Amino acid sequence: MADRILARDGAGTVKPERIPARMLLIVGSLSAFGPLCIDMYLPALPDIGDDLHTSASAVQVSLTACLVGLAVGQMIVGPLSDRWGRRRPLFFGLAAFVIASLCCALSPNIMTLIGLRFVQGFGGAAGIVVSRAIVRDQYSGTAAARFFSMLMLVTGAGPILAPQIGAGVLQLGSWRFLFLALAVAGSVLIAIAAVRLPETLPVEERSAGGVAATLRAMRVVATDRNFLVNALACSLAFGAIFAYVAGSSFALENVYGLSPQMFSLAFALNAVGMISASQVNGYLVARIGSARLLTYGLIGLSSAGAVLLVFVSTNHFGLAGIISCMFVLLTSLGFIGPNATALALNDFPDSAGSASALLGMVQFGTGAAVAPLVGLGGTHDVLPMAIVMAACSGSAISVRLLFKPKNEPAKLKDCNIVTATVVANEIL
Repeated sequence: MADRILARDGAGTVKPERIPARMLLIVGSLSAFGPLCIDMYLPALPDIGDDLHTSASAVQVSLTACLVGLAVGQMIVGPLSDRWGRRRPLFFGLAAFVIASLCCALSPNIMTLIGLRFVQGFGGAAGIVVSRAIVRDQYSGTAAARFFSMLMLVTGAGPILAPQIGAGVLQLGSWRFLFLALAVAGSVLIAIAAVRLPETLPVEERSAGGVAATLRAMRVVATDRNFLVNALACSLAFGAIFAYVAGSSFALENVYGLSPQMFSLAFALNAVGMISASQVNGYLVARIGSARLLTYGLIGLSSAGAVLLVFVSTNHFGLAGIISCMFVLLTSLGFIGPNATALALNDFPDSAGSASALLGMVQFGTGAAVAPLVGLGGTHDVLPMAIVMAACSGSAISVRLLFKPKNEPAKLKDCNIVTATVVANEIL
């Protein structure tokens, strides 16, 4: 990179330094494990159900298991990396990811696949939480904001490319090849990180507080009204998106006849809308403020959810109407995720890690709860997905309007917004 920024050296002092392209690519690849775990096998969900002779709801439980693993993994690996350094927990998580991926490829039944998907998500969580910690270790203030800005271009490609990669792999063989590909990707990243990724948390700066201190910090966060309202609104919004993630392949492939390749293109288009909106949000937030942009995003989300339910119930406008509503839903998330996250974390500068982990757990937990619901009507019924999406999006705007904290800041620091945008992009 041509631009020079400020980074912290080992003693904590500030010095000018270029952002290494190697570090950007490695950290970006680590943070992409969430999208890869979730999105890459979406085109294959109908094939998995057919091959393992199980229902759509049961297949979607495997997505739930991965989401639960991602949530639990962040809660455990994050504090461990503060105590043991970044490399050891990272390599443990990546190794678990690789082994679980190989075993997923050999799964004889859906119950085995569900259990292994939890382990895979747990291992993938190490890449997400450690990558953010590595950036915090080395950069602060404006330097961190600029690193995160560039990192968004890497992590934001995940939701776009993952289904495309998955559809391409399906051309080579069955859905089991997808998990073999994930195992290979994880193995390559382990080798690269072992050689090229240094330990960024010196021994003298590691936490000695243990689990008790982490739980105390989380209890303070969990009882704060500002955090609760924004976290709940954000999590319900993500619940609508996770319903889309869990049900869109069945809806678009089985009901509307799209091929896995065409589905991946539609999914990528929606992801482009979300990422583009997050970039627009970065330009508008200084003038309009996080609070107003969050409300506007929730209004767009809930409106699209309600219209989608009407279209599905009345069978009007067909595939074009469904895809249009989904595009507005995903685009709205580009305004919701960054601002809700920044508002939720704003009051916890000294416990941002614990607050971020708790927020991630609530978001992925909500996704895990709603994902199986979209398959209750079977593999050829779109209505359950539309109902869940409309209910979650309507509940999100209701929470925001009814319980908005009176002392909520209208505008936040740029660094908070940029960091929050990266966290939001990593979820999909």
